[in-house]
Amino acid sequence: QVQLVESGGGLVQAGGSLRLSCAASGTIFRITTMTWFRQAPGKQRDLVASITSGGSTNYKDSVKGRFTISRDNAKNTMYLQMNSLKPEDTAAYYCYAIVEVKFGNFLSFWGQGTQVTVSS
Repeated sequence: QVQLVESGGGLVQAGGSLRLSCAASGTIFRITTMTWFRQAPGKQRDLVASITSGGSTNYKDSVKGRFTISRDNAKNTMYLQMNSLKPEDTAAYYCYAIVEVKFGNFLSFWGQGTQVTVSS
């Protein structure tokens, strides 16, 4: 029904920057909250940042001031600008969205993930 495709991951040195994108496609009436999660090997999946359709944002404490979440509602796309990257930011980053696939019918979807590796 709905596909979420992440892109923009890669290998970067500490202090560098990356910009992740998450593009949603399929049967979409409206997308409500969109969220970035990350999961490092052997650890649980954690919320990194979220953004509502109105633009309200929420961040994990450890990324505040370094990461910026944004979205383009017309393109059904979410972004994560990551600056001043640290080795501890290394993880697979996943996109998550709550989608109103038709009026009053809400479903949630995950992307396949994109790997971010920060070298020291």
